[in-house]
Amino acid sequence: MTQRPPKLSSHTVISAMTSTPSSMEKIERKDTVAVEHVEKAPEDASITDSDAELLAEHIRPFAEKRLVRLLDFRLLPTIVLIFILNYIDRTAVSAARLQGLEQDLGLTDIQYETVLAVLYASYVPAQIPSNMILNWISRPSWYIPLCICLWGMTSALTGVTKSYAGILVARIFVGLPESAFYPGAIYLLSRWYTRKELAFRSAILYGGLLISNAFGSLMAAGILSNMEGKLGIRAWRWLFYIEGAITVCVGLFAIWALPDYPHNTRWLSPAQRRLAQVRLAEDAGEADEDSSEDSVLTGLKQALRDPKVYIFSIMACSQLLGLSFVNFFPTLTATLGFSTTVSLLLAAPPWIFATIVCCANAWNADRTGERYFHLATWWWGVMLGYIIGLSTPSVGGRYVGMFLMANGYSGFALTAVWVSNAIPRPPAKRSVSIGIVNGIGNLGNLIGSYAWKAQWGPDYHPSMIIGLASLGLASVLGFVIRWMLVIENKELDREEKEMSPAKRLRIEEAARLEGLTFEEALERNKGFRYLY
Repeated sequence: MTQRPPKLSSHTVISAMTSTPSSMEKIERKDTVAVEHVEKAPEDASITDSDAELLAEHIRPFAEKRLVRLLDFRLLPTIVLIFILNYIDRTAVSAARLQGLEQDLGLTDIQYETVLAVLYASYVPAQIPSNMILNWISRPSWYIPLCICLWGMTSALTGVTKSYAGILVARIFVGLPESAFYPGAIYLLSRWYTRKELAFRSAILYGGLLISNAFGSLMAAGILSNMEGKLGIRAWRWLFYIEGAITVCVGLFAIWALPDYPHNTRWLSPAQRRLAQVRLAEDAGEADEDSSEDSVLTGLKQALRDPKVYIFSIMACSQLLGLSFVNFFPTLTATLGFSTTVSLLLAAPPWIFATIVCCANAWNADRTGERYFHLATWWWGVMLGYIIGLSTPSVGGRYVGMFLMANGYSGFALTAVWVSNAIPRPPAKRSVSIGIVNGIGNLGNLIGSYAWKAQWGPDYHPSMIIGLASLGLASVLGFVIRWMLVIENKELDREEKEMSPAKRLRIEEAARLEGLTFEEALERNKGFRYLY
């Protein structure tokens, strides 16, 4: 699956520059040399003068835009597609229920609820070791696709289950490899994009989930309505076979499409790899690499000693509990009093609107560098939606409240991004922190599956009160984190030149990459501040 790295387009660079014909010819000749070097140089080739050519002042702006654009058109679409399939595979059981899964397997209501919930028994705790592995290995382009193929095959095998025990085991082993994807994808994005680029890209990733809430059932509807009895197989079994097979195919494609890390991605030239490292080093004031002292176990210990990790975790759990209506959204639209078909159609517009709001919110968060209010404002919108639901029987008012509720995920889409910004170095600690926060946060989904009881319908007032309290707690905890980061920024202002050996090594590496003296890199390091 190894591909030849793409050639640099000298014409792209030249057309963007205003220079003399002789200088353009010189750039084009340098570009050709760089391409020959890319095709012949081994992965671990040492940095040479030609590797630094894209750092030249008159070339770098265009080279950096081209690098980001390459990532945007190759990395982002791949992980969005994977995330959509991740959600579809996870919720396939709910769709299969409509076509006889419970009856064929002889499931009781309690057993079916357990089948839904048991995925989180493996999904939640596995996220922490998975991100530790992702930080430790050098080839995420193999690790993540391997997990994709594993959950795809397990999802497909769910179609052959004959009993409650069989589908329970299948669900557990779907959740295990699925745990690698979302926190792993956020960590991988954080290894390529700067702090002020990350929020918008993460929102695009999460937009895949929001869109799947609106249209994910279309695939299931087509399979369930057209495959019943084909080859003597029930349609719900075909649902698992087909969706699982699609996931495996996408997993194989991801081996080619996904990057590794900035220092060893195969489809970038040495000059582009160095540029990618320099971008992140400038963003943080030190190299985005682990030192010899920063092992995955060290990262785990550092994360467990950081109080922000615990506050983030409880905040994420409270937030997802407050947003747990997502699994019951069609049920909520059905309470408006329309037919089943109209109720399902009404469920789509809030999520389409939420996807647009999510991307716009993240774009503004990147432009301003602000984090807390870009999360909390949408939680407060959900709380307003709950208050509307509690206070009025009006169909129009309650439907407006549902739009406000769906927009709450615009805040959640930035949660892992804020963790990455607030706990940026070393990467070993950052990867574990993202895994811990996302893992514990998903306990809110598990608890929330019991917060919308059928006997509380059709008003679901107790459920909404639980949501109000949960999002209120998340708002307070988010403000505490913001206050802590303000204090840490003030301490950075007073920080002296004394530093740990590990941090000194990372700053020395940044100086080497950027061609600076240690003192110049140290001065640039002082410019780093946490985003809050």
